[in-house]
Amino acid sequence: MRVLLASEPAAPGAPNEDFAAVAPGAAVLLDGAGERPGTDTGCWHGPGWYAHMLGSFLIAQASWEDAGLAELLAHGIEHVNGLHAGTCDLRNRRTPGATVVIARQHADRLDYLVLSDSVLLIQPAGAPPEGVTDTSLADIANPLRQSMRTVPAGTAQYEAAQQDYRRTITAGRNQPGGFWVAASDPDAASHALTGSVRLAGLSAVALLSDGASRLADRFGLASWREVCALLASEGPGALIRHVRAAEASDPDGIRWPRSKPIDDATAIYWHLSN
Repeated sequence: MRVLLASEPAAPGAPNEDFAAVAPGAAVLLDGAGERPGTDTGCWHGPGWYAHMLGSFLIAQASWEDAGLAELLAHGIEHVNGLHAGTCDLRNRRTPGATVVIARQHADRLDYLVLSDSVLLIQPAGAPPEGVTDTSLADIANPLRQSMRTVPAGTAQYEAAQQDYRRTITAGRNQPGGFWVAASDPDAASHALTGSVRLAGLSAVALLSDGASRLADRFGLASWREVCALLASEGPGALIRHVRAAEASDPDGIRWPRSKPIDDATAIYWHLSN
């Protein structure tokens, strides 16, 4: 098993709310999903803690158990609930959560699961890569981001547009017609994208948090083919450096409106060919 992994917080020394791990035959990536500091979430742990607790459970189970990945994720959510139900209000709709990507080698196939807007790239040998991600959040968020383009950054109107963005995203979280993340409801696992592909002829897979995938899916500065080529030739660290350069070129989110001008970025590149 040949794997390269890179992860970088949004700011040097800041907590990294992404989680990434590999074990023989499996790779897991989670991106902590939470609210702005000072928001009442009913939980004092935070999204970084949640991502690390759930991710630790998932990498252990995915590399050892044969159960379906959605079933493992539901069990993982229940497991983490048990870790803090006695101290936190898990009924709060702002309770910390995480996006999830799992890739697992199982006999002659690669099983995968993707929940929310992190990305799995499947790279067949000699063919274009396939990006697997749930666009439900983007479908809600993109019109709101476009509205921010119409008002100057730093103005009261811009702040109002950001508040509207946050309210709408919170209202759609883990709701029918909205989008789903791992949080306190095990049923979220049933809304994950799952599949299985034959390992024969598969060159590599990549797991990307949205902070790493934004070079392609938010900024439009690279195709998935170009992202895979960069990962193969220079590794995940190079992808993150390109993301940081793009973020630095638009520090106020004018060209690319976004809730986080700089985000935690994590990438796993799993080379599968013999």
